[in-house]
Amino acid sequence: MDRIVAAQVFVAINERGSLIGAADALDMSRAMVTRYLAQMEQWAGARLLHRTTRKLGLTAAGEATLARCQQMLAVAEQMPVAADTEADEPHGMLRIACSQSLAQSVLAPAVAAYLQRHPRTAIDLQIGNQTVDLVRERIDLAIRITNQLDPNLIARRLGDCPSVICASPAYLKKNGTPRRVEDLALHNCLTYSYFGKSLWEFSRPDCAHAPPASVPVSGNLSANDSVVLLEAAIAGAGITLQPMFSAVPALASGTLVPLLPDWQAQGMGIHGVYTSRQQLSATLRTMLDFLVAYFAARDASKGYQGLAPLP
Repeated sequence: MDRIVAAQVFVAINERGSLIGAADALDMSRAMVTRYLAQMEQWAGARLLHRTTRKLGLTAAGEATLARCQQMLAVAEQMPVAADTEADEPHGMLRIACSQSLAQSVLAPAVAAYLQRHPRTAIDLQIGNQTVDLVRERIDLAIRITNQLDPNLIARRLGDCPSVICASPAYLKKNGTPRRVEDLALHNCLTYSYFGKSLWEFSRPDCAHAPPASVPVSGNLSANDSVVLLEAAIAGAGITLQPMFSAVPALASGTLVPLLPDWQAQGMGIHGVYTSRQQLSATLRTMLDFLVAYFAARDASKGYQGLAPLP
């Protein structure tokens, strides 16, 4: 870990009187501050802080370490700033975590385009549907589709993820087609496990005065992977709520049919989550910028098919 940043963290903890205060001052996640403090104590070979429920206090080793950190930072501030093109050029490995559906439909071609633009970089994709601990798993960037981000996280909105309600022609022939959003409560709806209670939400974009609708749904199949639910819907198992980017190939081929055209299912935001805004590597910074442009250049109504020219 960077010893200069670790020194900044330790000084900030003592100036602010808490790990939370240091995190706010440095615009860094609390988990990252805790990690830097643990590394400082490992380097020192001793506990640096007395921790109580109300305040933090320096140990004898902590006082000596604080003085050394302050000296280190003073020297660092006096060093002339030289142009460093190497530091500004993206290079090295970037570990990215994201869900299977997003990786397959969107991120794989995005990463391929990024690597072509920055050939000195490498990407390690960690695919999974559960939320990962960025610090513990050493993830540089997690891409999450959600409307409920943890306020303690450092995140940048990358784009929008529209959703669509759909079912196979075979299911609709056997069970009928819902005409109103309330009809969904009478159908076999395939639900996503991580959403907890299954409440599908809709709005009427063509009618500004129409109130939003929330429909409790249920069915005989749930899963923790939206791709599984998509394939089950294609097989005629029931009605599914899918990210548009996943559903478009099936909608285009006719194996799935979009439902309730007057209603718009609630979409979500696509966010890039990372541990700190301080001293972002050139690779992480350019990847974030690239993904923002990438999502902005794609037509959501076409399911993110094809990459439009980027600025």
